[in-house]
Amino acid sequence: MTTDGSAQSDLDRLQRAREQILGELSKTIVGQLDVVEQLLISVFARGHCLLEGVPGLAKTLLISSLAKTLNLSFSRIQFTPDLMPADITGTEIIEENRSTGSRERRFMEGPLFANVILADEINRTPPKTQAALLEAMQERQITIGRVRHTLADPFFVLATQNPIEQEGTYPLPEAQQDRFMFKVHVTYPSFADEFEVARRTTGKSGAEIQPVLTGAEILSLQEFIRGIEVSENVIRYALAIVRQTRVGQEGIPDFVRDQVAWGAGPRAVQFLILGAKARAALSRRSHVYPADVQFCAKPVLRHRMVVNFAAESDGITSDAVIDRIVSSTPTAQDELLRDARFQRILAS
Repeated sequence: MTTDGSAQSDLDRLQRAREQILGELSKTIVGQLDVVEQLLISVFARGHCLLEGVPGLAKTLLISSLAKTLNLSFSRIQFTPDLMPADITGTEIIEENRSTGSRERRFMEGPLFANVILADEINRTPPKTQAALLEAMQERQITIGRVRHTLADPFFVLATQNPIEQEGTYPLPEAQQDRFMFKVHVTYPSFADEFEVARRTTGKSGAEIQPVLTGAEILSLQEFIRGIEVSENVIRYALAIVRQTRVGQEGIPDFVRDQVAWGAGPRAVQFLILGAKARAALSRRSHVYPADVQFCAKPVLRHRMVVNFAAESDGITSDAVIDRIVSSTPTAQDELLRDARFQRILAS
């Protein structure tokens, strides 16, 4: 655990890095401040991030621009229907030693062997290739045959996907979606932002993006964020939110029982707390508020909670259910602990 002086120094360092990254991103990205903030939270919390939106909203440009601000190796994988698992993980080949004439096996690394992976249109490739990412995302290693190959550290998968209603998409399996810390919705820009996009992109090319952080600095800041202490009250608040998403749980609201097919698992609580820590640190605070948990609730829960058919037919989304859960959960601990419904939720 850091001392107050060193903690303040790390907070100042993180704040400077945030401002420099935002400054570099502003050279190519207009607006989308909430998306950028969520992306930075996932990076500094050591999580993977999935960006969803219709084509043409600069999702790929945002991730590639962010990668340029980090002095790390970068690899872009364009997911297509014919992409095979070996195309991303790598494969063993037999190579002849010209000096001895003998043949030896050699592993050729795939594009996953980089620090920052842009998995572009990840839901346009079949589930077999999508599943090849699972071990890499969770264990940060790849197993080829009987040999395990360790991936670089830090390691981020920053993926984009099109809405599943579009033609030629394959929904990501729930197990893989759960590996992403955040699922971020990228929406259409405002008039002012789109005006600026049109002005910039139809004129002369802009300035080059410069790197801001090295791999060692990112790892150091990630360790600092994990070392931030969170009060039991905030942990209890995060648990109260997540446990209300689970059908069959004691004390859940009637609207959850009526609208949700299944809820989020324990990994959601972990990512809620880590995300809240990162948001607090990026806001130059060494203490976490319930508001930090609230900010992370949608990107953490929207892909871990599935609404049922009745809710879908009424146009009710997981975001709408999350909003109702958050608004009905007291932030004051004495109020939370006195409420009979939450007593059942936190005791079961």
